[in-house]
Amino acid sequence: MTAIPQEFNLQSYDFDLPESQIAQDPAENRGASRLLVLDRATGELRDCMFSDIATLLPRDALMVVNNTRVLPARLIGRKESGGKAEFLLLTPMSLIEAEAGPDGRKTAVAEGLLKASKGPRPGETLHFQDLELVVLEKGEFGRSRVRLGWRGELADHFLQQGHIPLPPYIHREDRAEDRDRYQTVYSREDKLGSVAAPTAGLHFTPAIMAALAEQGVSMAEVTLYVGYGTFSPVRCEDIREHVMHAEYAEVPEATAQAVARAKAEGRPVVAVGTTTTRTLESMASILGEIGPFRGWTDIFIRPGYRFKVVDQLITNFHLPRSSLIIMVSTLAGRRQIIDAYNHAVRQGFRFFSYGDAMLIR
Repeated sequence: MTAIPQEFNLQSYDFDLPESQIAQDPAENRGASRLLVLDRATGELRDCMFSDIATLLPRDALMVVNNTRVLPARLIGRKESGGKAEFLLLTPMSLIEAEAGPDGRKTAVAEGLLKASKGPRPGETLHFQDLELVVLEKGEFGRSRVRLGWRGELADHFLQQGHIPLPPYIHREDRAEDRDRYQTVYSREDKLGSVAAPTAGLHFTPAIMAALAEQGVSMAEVTLYVGYGTFSPVRCEDIREHVMHAEYAEVPEATAQAVARAKAEGRPVVAVGTTTTRTLESMASILGEIGPFRGWTDIFIRPGYRFKVVDQLITNFHLPRSSLIIMVSTLAGRRQIIDAYNHAVRQGFRFFSYGDAMLIR
């Protein structure tokens, strides 16, 4: 059997992390998180505070953020037999095409994760207060195609009874405060539909945004509706065999123009988060140029990929052996990232969604 080259071997993206450093709650105040700065050219590491970010980015940088908003997408209901059922909506709200019946009731086909005792089977109906769900087709890993039925606005049903789908490594139920704290300050109501936050953005405050503007850092927005793929583990020992779940992304005309202008002028493009990175790199890879983009992407950024847009990255610390640590390793070098993560562990940085941040420049 041919040995897997180290950069493609999943085990090469592992590190030891004490359970105590997996953040279960956000920092007490936004902006109070710590920030590890990695200089790719020298390998130098600096321990800073996230509130210093405005002084750490080039004055003429273009910072691009993901403006998506997290939907309380997890519903808890019952089967017709009375057994408990759970549903996690995966289809972005803006992509759900409703059909209205003569009685004013609406229906639409969507995709989601289903969990219930003994099934549920295709054809079975589940009840979530005033919303009904009929199972149409079962897929892998709990994914199902379903038909939703409701009255009024579909988003309202989720906003009123839904739960924020916190990542599985946060070992607690969601709380009322997660509805606000698990959103970025620049999330938009019309971009509602993600099942996870673009967590690098959770560190920003209005004061930090104002400080960045004062430093001459400009901002542009993209949208990527974060789906189940952000939690989906890499199961292949040879990472070249891994296939990403597709997610829906948008790069508006104004952002495409801002990015093209920055690249032409030699100004760095700083992506806030891996979802922003995937959106920008998908746009350039699919179109073959910088331009407005709207569509599905399953891009997997791994060793051998050459970045076309992103020059610097603000990100959280990621799961070992995940597609996200592979992505940041592709940008900064696997050995440098593993060394940086081991430094972060030794220095007590908090990891994952509600953890601290890292600037790769």
